[in-house]
Amino acid sequence: MAPRKEKKTQRPHPKVGEAYIENAGEILRQPITATLTENYMPYAMSVIVSRAIPEIDGFKPSHRKLLYTMYKMGLLTGHRTKSANVVGETMKLNPHGDQAIYETMVRLTRGNEALLHPFVDSKGNFGKAYSRDMAYAASRYTEVKLDAICAELFRDIDQDTVDFADNYDNTMKEPTLLPVSFPAILVNANMGIAVGMASSICPFNLTELCEATIGLIRNEGFDLMGTLTGPDFPGGGQILYNREELEKIYETGRGSVKVRAIYQYDKAAGCIEITQIPPTTTVEAIMDKVVDLIKAGKIREISDMRDETDLGGLKIAIDLKRGADADKLMQKLYRMTPLEDSFSCNFNVLISGMPVVLGVRQLILEWVAFRTECIRRRTYYQLARKREKLHLLRGLEKILLDIDKAIAIVRETQEEREVVPNLMIGFGIDKTQAEFVAEIRLRQLNREYILKRTEETSQLEEEIARMEEVLADPKKQKAIIVSELREVEKKYGQPRKSAILYDLPEEEAGAEEEIPDYPVHYFFTREGYFKKITPQSLRMSGEQKLKEGDEVTESLLAANSAHLLFFTNQCQVYKARGADFEDGKASQMGDYLPAKLSMAEGETPVAMVVTADYRGFVLFFFENGKAAKVDLAAYETKTNRKKLVNAYSGRSPLVALWSGEQDREFLLEATGGRRLIVNSALLAGKSTKDTQGVQVFSLRKNARLAGAVPYEAGALPQEHRYRVKSLPAAGALPGKEEAAGDQMTF
Repeated sequence: MAPRKEKKTQRPHPKVGEAYIENAGEILRQPITATLTENYMPYAMSVIVSRAIPEIDGFKPSHRKLLYTMYKMGLLTGHRTKSANVVGETMKLNPHGDQAIYETMVRLTRGNEALLHPFVDSKGNFGKAYSRDMAYAASRYTEVKLDAICAELFRDIDQDTVDFADNYDNTMKEPTLLPVSFPAILVNANMGIAVGMASSICPFNLTELCEATIGLIRNEGFDLMGTLTGPDFPGGGQILYNREELEKIYETGRGSVKVRAIYQYDKAAGCIEITQIPPTTTVEAIMDKVVDLIKAGKIREISDMRDETDLGGLKIAIDLKRGADADKLMQKLYRMTPLEDSFSCNFNVLISGMPVVLGVRQLILEWVAFRTECIRRRTYYQLARKREKLHLLRGLEKILLDIDKAIAIVRETQEEREVVPNLMIGFGIDKTQAEFVAEIRLRQLNREYILKRTEETSQLEEEIARMEEVLADPKKQKAIIVSELREVEKKYGQPRKSAILYDLPEEEAGAEEEIPDYPVHYFFTREGYFKKITPQSLRMSGEQKLKEGDEVTESLLAANSAHLLFFTNQCQVYKARGADFEDGKASQMGDYLPAKLSMAEGETPVAMVVTADYRGFVLFFFENGKAAKVDLAAYETKTNRKKLVNAYSGRSPLVALWSGEQDREFLLEATGGRRLIVNSALLAGKSTKDTQGVQVFSLRKNARLAGAVPYEAGALPQEHRYRVKSLPAAGALPGKEEAAGDQMTF
């Protein structure tokens, strides 16, 4: 007998914006928007608020739970304990695996060297932040305790300075923030990747930061650049000073800092010793890149390379061939390897549970507001205790007037529960005071004891008056913060580890990299992808591989050594060399320029200009009908700058960009249909990059320039109607014959 065939149920075709969820054999219709709201959004918010983004005290929840557990274990002043003990205790607050907790601890330790001011004093092997392959020992072998600076993290935490919340199973309390007495958020590097956002905070020198914070407390317009000279990385290195970029970080919280390695050259041994590297790379990554360059034949001066890192610290030794110039080799390695790298800053911090990107100035002011509230809460807590004590001593003073009477009242009272009411009646004191008097031991019922206790009354009154003044006067609260910052600076301040290189050496600034020169095809797409393909590879290739919906907007043949200028939608230009990009193939997607050139969030390239000698000009056409002709030489710089701001005017949206060495005609069209043929020779060249240009098209009301393309003579039947000899001009509407065709494409 043939097996019975099961009848298949055809799944209904989903509509746009809906999904189908299979549950217990039934197909339930649910809108995708509801799925995202109910399932994905809670997950995203949990990652943002409870995991990846630090708060104003400088910690993520995992760090805070770990340090608070160690504090409650008495590890601030006691001896070290096994890391496994700390990990086990932390699981009462942090319900994750022991390995995840231990990895969090590793980064906080002094042995790992990841933090400028480590929070965990460690013993044992915790690996190194600058090494990819140096693994840390298991938690059962290593020992830890809190570092001395942690006393500033938990200062007065038991005096109601911060809120406490239940842990995950409601068996313990944990602080929602730590009452840090210095801006810890800016002292140690902190990085995290959440859902749809990330955070990357660079560290600053503690001494400089305390001075800058004091300056901002006294004057919100304080010049940060004069005190906070730049970031200070735990691994040292040299910071290439760029005032514009630092000001951008200080004001907006976004930007990048270039850091390069530090080396010494032993002439007798013919060996370069690299002892400090950028924080964004590792010893292994540097060595791998150098090996690749040697194999590719781009570096020929190196005979041997070794990792000589030991207990004394990091060291990469590079042996040179006879006759090699060490300084020139290092300049080449800076350009071609991670020995010079950029640290990208994105100061994304949770403020009152909301992620906000703040500059250094705003972040310090937010911390000052947070610390001010901690001071107020601590003062109010202490004031309540002082008032309570004063109240008890007032009652004791009345007992002093007649101790015998107090004793008689106690002796003559028949029942114990009547002692307190009888004392209240006999001396005119309240229940709290009477309870305090009733609890005094028999040996303390003497005049000497009571006089000593009541002598504190005047001192308490002075302290209460001082605390009330602090609560009423914001200036006194800020003075307390300043004094605490001075104390922290004196105890824990240390010299800078990262040197700041203000001026590049002349020979370096003018040095040109030896670039192999050969013809290549450059391709630039509308979505911001870039390809460099050799003619031979292009002849052997098929179709260009592009992202769906993308198209090539510019393609040309030039030299591998050509200069590339990428203009972006934020009026900036990013400069590169053709040799900075690997030779590709048509079958590859290419380099995504916003990521390759480290563009800001939301910044995209809109046009590419290729030049060998910066001859010619760039034409900018704007929506308001203006056009600017800027000499290409205005974008040439003596130093090897990678980005120029104010590359063109931002007063009106950019419609089109064109570059060349010879003047030519352009066809312009407005939204109303009017057309105009303009020769670029009518425009005077300018050396100012962000010039607004001159009015070319006299636009009608509510009209705007819609397009501008190079014009070839004879492309339009009645082209004389659109040509002009002087500017501005109103143009003309196309005739019926032209309107019926599609002669020009914008």
